[in-house]
Amino acid sequence: MSSLLVDRIGELVTNEPGGRDRLAIRRDAAVVAVDGQIAWIGPTGGAPACDVRVDASNRAVIPGFVDSHTHLVFAGDRSGEFAARMAGERYTGGGIRRTVAATNAAADTELSANLAYLQRELTRQGTTTFETKSGYGLGVDAEARLLRIARRVTPETTFLGAHVVPEEYADRPDDYVALVCGPMLDACAPHARWVDAFCERGAFDADQSRAVLTAGIAKGLSPRLHANQLGEGPGVRLGVELGAAAVDHCTHLSDADVDALAGGGTVATLLPGVEFSTRSPYPPARRLLDAGVTVALATDCNPGSSFTSSMPFCLALAVREMHLTPAEALWCATAGGAAALRRTDVGTITTGASADLVVLDAPSHVHLAYRPGVPLVHTVVANGEIAYQQGNS
Repeated sequence: MSSLLVDRIGELVTNEPGGRDRLAIRRDAAVVAVDGQIAWIGPTGGAPACDVRVDASNRAVIPGFVDSHTHLVFAGDRSGEFAARMAGERYTGGGIRRTVAATNAAADTELSANLAYLQRELTRQGTTTFETKSGYGLGVDAEARLLRIARRVTPETTFLGAHVVPEEYADRPDDYVALVCGPMLDACAPHARWVDAFCERGAFDADQSRAVLTAGIAKGLSPRLHANQLGEGPGVRLGVELGAAAVDHCTHLSDADVDALAGGGTVATLLPGVEFSTRSPYPPARRLLDAGVTVALATDCNPGSSFTSSMPFCLALAVREMHLTPAEALWCATAGGAAALRRTDVGTITTGASADLVVLDAPSHVHLAYRPGVPLVHTVVANGEIAYQQGNS
């Protein structure tokens, strides 16, 4: 049995349901983890002795970030595409095929090394749980390969064969959808928890997306959906109808979309790094929260439209550009992300939860937005063990 104590916490964000405020903050606190789970929370000085002690020195401690939307298994570089956008070129999503070509040409060792590099980036910035997708293979064996590689580092893997239509199927997209729903799904389902589709103009329409998600559900996968990134469309309401855990992007929403989200159990996952990197309008986060929708924040880390692995950066964007309060943004980046993955064991610092927490080099969680771009993560505890500490990596 291994144990870890984090004590002398000035501000402890627990996200405990029913707390006095959204973050259920405790002061002058301590947390004990035993065998990877939180076993005790109480006042500093009252904790039992443990094998390892982390002195927070009156710093703030928050739950580990839950990044519920990433695309981390890829090869290649699209910095030229980013430079073109900054010079005025409009984002269309067409660069995905360039990443597909580079990824399919890469060896497993190259893809695994790049994934490990990005995972270290996530950890250093306080992310302790993350989802990642396929979608840069677009072939039966290629998609299965990406999911096998991803599954080595996270249980939250998503089959995204319906990312874009490959060029060889440009004139017969329904044939590609049949491939995705048949042989590709058969090969990928053993390595995935989720099934996803890009329901957007230039990608897959509502009928095609429905076919992919329902086929995945029949194989035991749970649905989630990319939708309403480039304009209003049927994706959000389709996701709610099919009981998707989350609909991601939600940049362009009608009143009917907001009403559907408010009336269902689907999380709206917002990806402000995309809007930053594509100079697009930001999602209406305030409108969603005021309607009672559960909102998550995620990075959408990918080589094209949002090549950031920083949840603190996305949190700061949400506060500055999407009008969330610092407390709302932090909740969305932790408990909201957990809801988007239908997880109750992460995104919170409560007894029985996974011992995933972050010591900030700051007295308050507000500093995450107050000091944007500053590396404020001091120590990361993941599953009860120190995964990162300033000066030790």
